Amino acid sequence: MCYKVTIEVRKAMYITLETYQNTSNSLVCEKMIKMFQFLLGQKPILMIMFVINLFGTLYGYYWYKSQLVETPAHFYIFVPDSPTASLFFVIVLIGFLMKKNLPLIEALAIVTLFKYGIWAVIMNVLVLLINGSLPWEGYMLIASHFGMAVQGLLYSPYYRFKLRHLLIAAIWTLHNDVIDYVFEMMPRYSLLMDYINEIGYMTFWLSIVSIVIAYLLVLKQQTTQLKLP
Repeated sequence: MCYKVTIEVRKAMYITLETYQNTSNSLVCEKMIKMFQFLLGQKPILMIMFVINLFGTLYGYYWYKSQLVETPAHFYIFVPDSPTASLFFVIVLIGFLMKKNLPLIEALAIVTLFKYGIWAVIMNVLVLLINGSLPWEGYMLIASHFGMAVQGLLYSPYYRFKLRHLLIAAIWTLHNDVIDYVFEMMPRYSLLMDYINEIGYMTFWLSIVSIVIAYLLVLKQQTTQLKLP
């Protein structure tokens, strides 16, 4: 009987110790992320992020030049999805450098950066799977767009948008899906055009996921907000 009790006590102690270690590791990771996010808000880092995103935005619009030539003028604003997302972030960074928050632009930035960043990663991975290879530009696009998606999330403690701003960003994003897949203004991936219906369906749900993430990270996590230095 005493032997069985001893075994049960040891099991309980092991479970308690393991739980403590997991909790401790989780707290360490959380503190490291917060420290990294604090560093991201420092002016020298903001300047570096501004320069990177400015050049990325300019290159993005240049990348769309051939499609824009064939695009009706009234659709211009809806075609270059990724560079417009990074343009929103450039404006956000300008605000941060001036120690100002621009709530609506922040909402547009976090939603569209994540959505179009992940979308581009998925599209290029699909091209790789179908074609069996990818040019170096494809790998560059995967890396840059993944970074684009992540940066918008990392700066979430500095955003100050409200629900109304997120609703406007949601309307913009879902309306853009209509323009892309009803009026066929989506970015051109010739190898994937046979799957355009499936891609359009996936894109809609990616929009929803992006909106929900923005809500959870900013509107649900107000106690973890950071102030601009």
